[in-house]
Amino acid sequence: MTLREKEILDLIKKHPFISQQQLAENLGITRSSVAVHITNLMKKGYILGKGYIVKEESYVAVIGGTNVDIQGFTHSPLNLHDSNPGKVKMSLGGVGRNIAENLVHLGVDTKLISAVGDDLYGNKILEECKLSGIHTEHILSLKNTPSSTYLSVLDENGDMKVAISAMDIFDKITIDFIREKSHIIKNAQLVVVDTNIPEEVLHYLVTNFKEVDFFIDPVSTTKAKKIKGFIGSFHTIKPNKLEAEILSGIKIHTKEDLKKASNYFLNAGVKNIFISLGKDGVYCRNKNTSILLSTPQIKAINATGAGDAFMAGLVFSHLNDFSLERSAKFSSLASIIALSHERTINPTLSIENIQKLSKEMNLCLNNI
Repeated sequence: MTLREKEILDLIKKHPFISQQQLAENLGITRSSVAVHITNLMKKGYILGKGYIVKEESYVAVIGGTNVDIQGFTHSPLNLHDSNPGKVKMSLGGVGRNIAENLVHLGVDTKLISAVGDDLYGNKILEECKLSGIHTEHILSLKNTPSSTYLSVLDENGDMKVAISAMDIFDKITIDFIREKSHIIKNAQLVVVDTNIPEEVLHYLVTNFKEVDFFIDPVSTTKAKKIKGFIGSFHTIKPNKLEAEILSGIKIHTKEDLKKASNYFLNAGVKNIFISLGKDGVYCRNKNTSILLSTPQIKAINATGAGDAFMAGLVFSHLNDFSLERSAKFSSLASIIALSHERTINPTLSIENIQKLSKEMNLCLNNI
């Protein structure tokens, strides 16, 4: 592929309905030259047909939140209404972005669809995402809009006690914007979404891309309510116990309650259910199997990113046709690795380290 052909292909990927005249104006060349280059790209197999259907390598798309995390850690038990000695760290966050980075660590080519402001934090997010290997060309960059910020306070055990999220920017992820990304969504192996984006956009996605397998992270009990009315449209869901209660309308106190809640999701149309139970493990269900997987207890340094690593593990497992039990074990090990690092994303997360940890904790995965 020539340099000019690559420029044209990159523009088409970003704007699949762009005209040849618009391409010519963007590149400062004649329309007839554009036509020749497009013909060559079709001959070489980079464009598959009319309407600029672009051949893509295998990848996963993630649609959701990306922000800056500011985390406070206390040195001793947290005292409310008082100043607590500790330390403050800043890192990149956002459920969607976190899942995307974890996927890259697991060797999955990942495209992130999100929004950032044209400010210091937004520039930092884009720069760090690119360095980590996440494709950022589909992130909306907005002027005069602050990037999303998440402020949290963790106690001496690494558990989040309180947080404030300033995420109004995600209201700018509109249906019109998602329409522009239709080719990215349709051609993905699967799409992960989180509930930071507007309810109408979530509904539009599952209604208009029925051929796509959507994995959903409910994020919180409040935001989970956005998808309650169409939960059955998702292939795989990963709520915690409280989110599962909100979505199913069933209070969960016993294993039988877990079965009832998972039956609700299965009857609605969900294929795979993974309900996080914190220190009590994870309850997993599909139409053939149910498992209550207990996981080894470790001291958490930072519990913030465990769920994001778990979701990345589920995606990897699905792409590699793992069984329900193997998926649960693999994803749990990924979350344990996340728990053991101060940063939201543990930079040592890898398939190799998951395999190593599986042997240490006697959670047999066989060969991946």
